[in-house]
Amino acid sequence: MSAPAADRNATGVFSPGRAQISQRTLRTDNWWKSPVIIDLGFAAFIVYATVRAFMQNWYYVPEYHYLTPFYSPCVSTGCIPEASHFGQFLPDVWWLPYAALSLPFLLLFRLTCYYYRGAYYRTVWQAPTACAVAEPHATYTGETRFPLIIQNTHRYFFYIAAIISIINTYDAILAFTKEDGSFGFGLGNVVLVTNVVLLWAYTLSCHSCRHVAGGRLKHFSKHPVRYWLWTQISKINTRHKTFAWITLGTLMFTDFYVMALAAGWFPDLRFIG
Repeated sequence: MSAPAADRNATGVFSPGRAQISQRTLRTDNWWKSPVIIDLGFAAFIVYATVRAFMQNWYYVPEYHYLTPFYSPCVSTGCIPEASHFGQFLPDVWWLPYAALSLPFLLLFRLTCYYYRGAYYRTVWQAPTACAVAEPHATYTGETRFPLIIQNTHRYFFYIAAIISIINTYDAILAFTKEDGSFGFGLGNVVLVTNVVLLWAYTLSCHSCRHVAGGRLKHFSKHPVRYWLWTQISKINTRHKTFAWITLGTLMFTDFYVMALAAGWFPDLRFIG
């Protein structure tokens, strides 16, 4: 995690007014452990999601209407017709994911997320990697230049993510009907619904959602409904980091489960129908 310090004798911990030491840090604990674990977690999700997004196979179980969130909405001409709830209008080419209408916005929603920003600024950008550890950058411009200025658009990606969460909810509800139209309930339904509930928890606990509900109000007493919403969102906002990590896991697990069923690796455990 350490990088050689740049020649910046007039900045940060290397400024003339600070103690001149050769070490990057005097910390003797395993301060690098947390950044490494976070980087590995990010890397695991990025690799898995990238492979699955471009695999263009094993994403739908027609018998139970199970559709993985990595392929929702499936709007490519290469999609299975039954999986295309909103039509097919994108070309079927290898470099374009079947859910190209949603995946880029979900990625940007997460990249601009307040928690994720703090996490990868420390672990990837190393600004700084940890407390009392000098960062390798000679200058700091904040989020005022490209590409980091895009971080200020997080609110708008929140709106789009909320719409996509509604689509995921529709997919989970539709999965309670079997191919013949009758009601059915299996382990796949539990997986899909659990994933959707947690996705909503992550989306609604977003800092932008909290601001939308109660931001820029001078008198809470004059807006009791918005104040109530603000207080409820504030409660789950304290768990935003937890939901951020849990949903990375549930997204991968949900996709893997649907993929395994679609590939015929094992059958769905059915409770009804």
